[in-house]
Amino acid sequence: MRGANILRLGVKELRSVGRDPMMLVLIVFSFSFSIYMAATGIPESLHKAPIAIVDEDHSQLSDRMVGAFYPPYFTPPAVVSQDAVDGGMDAGEYTFAVDIPPDLQRDVVAGRRPTVQVNVDATRMSQAFSGAGYIQQILGAEVLEFVQRHRGATASPVTLALRARFNPTLAEAWFGSVMEVINNVTMLSIILTGAALIREREHGTIEHLLVMPVTPLEIMVSKVWSMGMVVLVACGLSLLIMVEGVLGVPIEGSVALFLCGAALHLFATTSIGIFMGTIARSMPQFGLFLMLVLLPLQMLSGGMTPRESMPSFVQTVMLAAPTTHFVKLAQAILYRGAGLEVVWPQFLAIAAIGAVFFVVALTRFRKAIGTMA
Repeated sequence: MRGANILRLGVKELRSVGRDPMMLVLIVFSFSFSIYMAATGIPESLHKAPIAIVDEDHSQLSDRMVGAFYPPYFTPPAVVSQDAVDGGMDAGEYTFAVDIPPDLQRDVVAGRRPTVQVNVDATRMSQAFSGAGYIQQILGAEVLEFVQRHRGATASPVTLALRARFNPTLAEAWFGSVMEVINNVTMLSIILTGAALIREREHGTIEHLLVMPVTPLEIMVSKVWSMGMVVLVACGLSLLIMVEGVLGVPIEGSVALFLCGAALHLFATTSIGIFMGTIARSMPQFGLFLMLVLLPLQMLSGGMTPRESMPSFVQTVMLAAPTTHFVKLAQAILYRGAGLEVVWPQFLAIAAIGAVFFVVALTRFRKAIGTMA
């Protein structure tokens, strides 16, 4: 294997990416606008949820309940008749509908336990889960204050001091932006290497390589280092400009150590991309294949949900995926400021998994070139 061949072939790959406007747009979008939307697009809590109230009691207590719902959590409640509830929820006008029964105040004063019905449009998942809990707390607090005749909470004999170590404000933008960077590193590295191989096959340049004094190993290594470098540079710029600069997210640990882990992870994911590129015969086929591979890698790696909440079988199987160890490594460095003495097992695991994927991809690549020859 000659270094000069690898360098020249890698430069050729970089020029190919530079001449592909759609690929450049994808790279810029993935590490800029995509990061910003992932951080700010999802509301951190219930926000302006539309609510309707059916007041069949028309008492002082029911008036207190109606007045307890206000922005920014809810829109000003619409007091409607019972017949308008189903139509309004079917039309998407209301996410929640509270039905206050008649004689509510009289039953509460008499010590009975009346029932207040809360209808929830569960198709709006992000609002339905959190909003139902908010409504229960609000209604319960209003009834309790009405019965006690004063507003205030009972003093607890124990004081709970809550400290959020890694994210003091519990801002979801801090988690969303960093995790989007991590996910896009995996996605783009697979796309770039797989697309580079398929593009050469479609344009006929792979035949030119076959008559040149280069080996399949040199061709594959050139694609790995060039496409990996593109993603690594974009990742570093995104962390500095978008995450720390625009979004103001503080990075606890060493960015250089994270980029070293990302470079090792790119060694594995670019090999996966080449392997997929040898199987797929066209870009549309590669795109369909990508969805089958990328979604499990991202959803089951621990970035979206904790691995501890997954079935034990899934946890065991996903240990063979480089993304599982990369997510753990990245979160430890960027969130908790961990050093190499903490994350070296993840470095070692990614290196071993990457070596296996590289050998498998190289074997498949040699077979694919042999059939072309």
